[in-house]
Amino acid sequence: MDTILRAASEVVGVELSDPVDLGGNPRSIVLRCRTASGGSVVVKKYGTDPEGLRAFTGEAAGLSLRLAGPELLGVDDSVPLLVMEDLGSAPTLADVLLGDDPRAALDGLSAWARGLGRLSVASVHRRADLTSLSARYGLGVPSWDEEPWIARYAAGFPSALAGIGVETPPELGEELERIAATGADEYLAFTPGDTCPDNNLLTPDGLRLLDFESACYQPVFMTAAYCRMPFATCWCVFTLPAGLAERIEETYRAEVVEAYPELVEDEIWQPGVRRAVALWTVYLTTNLIPRMAEDRPAHRTRRPVPTLWQLLRHRWEMASTLEESPAFAETMRLLLRDVAGGWDVPPLPGYPAFGG
Repeated sequence: MDTILRAASEVVGVELSDPVDLGGNPRSIVLRCRTASGGSVVVKKYGTDPEGLRAFTGEAAGLSLRLAGPELLGVDDSVPLLVMEDLGSAPTLADVLLGDDPRAALDGLSAWARGLGRLSVASVHRRADLTSLSARYGLGVPSWDEEPWIARYAAGFPSALAGIGVETPPELGEELERIAATGADEYLAFTPGDTCPDNNLLTPDGLRLLDFESACYQPVFMTAAYCRMPFATCWCVFTLPAGLAERIEETYRAEVVEAYPELVEDEIWQPGVRRAVALWTVYLTTNLIPRMAEDRPAHRTRRPVPTLWQLLRHRWEMASTLEESPAFAETMRLLLRDVAGGWDVPPLPGYPAFGG
């Protein structure tokens, strides 16, 4: 801790003290520290393993674009760490969704979708800048913009399922390859990479985004799928009232069409979002397979929270309706029958804020 404080103090030229642990994750330590003048900053120190280094590069480059997120105050790539503006303790989108005020939850969802849409529009012509910044802060590990993770997960999915005894249709591999490739380099926009509810502060000045560790450019459909599913890779997942996911998705889309007017056409938008739903389902399922044998809460400390089995079954049910990808839809039905069929858990409930 002393080493982190000394390095961070040198970066900003101000003595920092009284660190408070804000949680972090396996890749990083996040601290709120007091400045000599009585203010505060947030210090984020990253691990030196490949994932920690990639997270540092993503966050340093993503915040340096200055399109969203807290102001970046200093970077030390030798530790590595960065110091950023402290955005305070405003409620997150997760807080209001898990609360008891439906109006606050609806306003929070709308602000989230609108803010992400405006970020997408503002970022369309800045990809070269992110590439340059990623090279500047690169520490020998490919950035998320360079890492072909979508294609890699799609290619590995059939063998991942074979490892748990699920025999997939022969056409699945080729179908997934087409899903991953179609539109992969079209309708791109910047994303912090993890826009889950707990990474979005609802401040008096509006939505403020946190956690840029996976910052990259992706097709806007990948963010639209976060609206539809909702929250593709997150723990704070419950069901929304009928029609609300569609309204939130349209809020995002209404912003994005300023940059990509052709996305007003359902013939382009709907297949793109459905492909993204499939890809996020592949990503989530692959990552949860090692933890699938025993059910547990999807978050270590937050409550209420779904269990892993509730979450996976809900994702597979949604993806099983993607009939334009028949081999993938059939695979989802196999998972529901052969894996989730033995899970004695209730259906995923609704968000508490909406009476779930």
